[in-house]
Amino acid sequence: MTRAHFLGRPTGHMSRCAAAFCVVMVVVMLGGCADKGSEQAAPPLPQVDVITVATQAIQDEPEFIGQTEAFRPVEIRSQVSGIIKKVYFTEGRNVKKGDRLYLIDPVPFNAVYLSTKARVAQAQARLTQAKLDLSRVKPLLEQQAVSKKDVDDAQAEFLGAKAMLEAAQNDVIKAKFDLDNTVITAPVKGRIGRSHFYEGRLISAQTALLATIDQLDPMYVNVSVPESYLLRRRRELAEQKVQRPDIFQLRGMMTFSDGSVYPEEGVLDFADVALRPETGTLQGRFVFPNPEGNLAPGHSYFYPGQFVKIRIKGYVRTDAILIPQRAVQQGPSGSFVYVINQEEKAELRPIRASAWRSKDWLIEEGLRPGDRVVVEGFFRILPGAEVRAVAAAPSHSEKPTVQSQP
Repeated sequence: MTRAHFLGRPTGHMSRCAAAFCVVMVVVMLGGCADKGSEQAAPPLPQVDVITVATQAIQDEPEFIGQTEAFRPVEIRSQVSGIIKKVYFTEGRNVKKGDRLYLIDPVPFNAVYLSTKARVAQAQARLTQAKLDLSRVKPLLEQQAVSKKDVDDAQAEFLGAKAMLEAAQNDVIKAKFDLDNTVITAPVKGRIGRSHFYEGRLISAQTALLATIDQLDPMYVNVSVPESYLLRRRRELAEQKVQRPDIFQLRGMMTFSDGSVYPEEGVLDFADVALRPETGTLQGRFVFPNPEGNLAPGHSYFYPGQFVKIRIKGYVRTDAILIPQRAVQQGPSGSFVYVINQEEKAELRPIRASAWRSKDWLIEEGLRPGDRVVVEGFFRILPGAEVRAVAAAPSHSEKPTVQSQP
């Protein structure tokens, strides 16, 4: 074996090893480039849930504080002065019209009545005599048997007797009126309160308040409406943002202090003609049926003097914008929402939300129909960030709280 042949075998083997090493290095370098490319690939866009703003007609139902009042609080006063002899009613019970309530000592009034009747009889007799005298002297004047003065005197006596009879008859009417009013009866049907006077007390005519009867069916509820609300409502009606029927067709729903809702609706039956300067409010009054008010005490819990809430029904807000409350954020400058613009970027939009509607906000300013408002995924975005907007799934747990205009 020659030296050259001996040296040639190792040389070929080394060449193959070098080629294999180069292949491995190329593979390693390509793998490193692939890893670097994957690290430089853009991250996926953040996903947010959005709703598309749309307008709708809803029932606009403002709420005010009201106070209940009896339909007719009737004061019981005596028409005559005297001593109370008897109290017929039981305090706090229902009474009917015409039921006896009090008895004033009738003895002196009966005496005056009998005396005036006697004076009527006396005046009647005097008138009869004067009429006979006048009829006698008139023919004698034609015969010149009496003077003209005699006839004039008879005529004057007749007229005087007639006037005295009329006065006596009027005294009888007054005496009979006083005697009849010694028995004080209920002028209306209702529930009578406590008596302020009892047997043996001297009362003065027309000044002493004996008791009060409250008519409880129907019942009034008075509400005070601020001037600011009236001005805003007038502006909304002029701009046709709100519609309503005739003012005296507005209805009211009443809620008591414990949150229970009265089953009957009331109707606005009175609105004051002027604002109260001390409060800057306008007084309105609703009338509510209260059939239980005619039952015995304890069957109705609708009392005069209660403070309640009145929700006014009848106004309809057209083209209203409602968005979920969770979409509204609070910042140093007020309320805002995130809106996705046409470039699929998040935009911070200031808004003015005026009122709650169940789980929605009523938006007055800041949004337009067609705007896409973010309702989920706020923590993933910043103003100006590009996002992937997905329509939010409707919530089946929330009941609809708005009503379309009929």
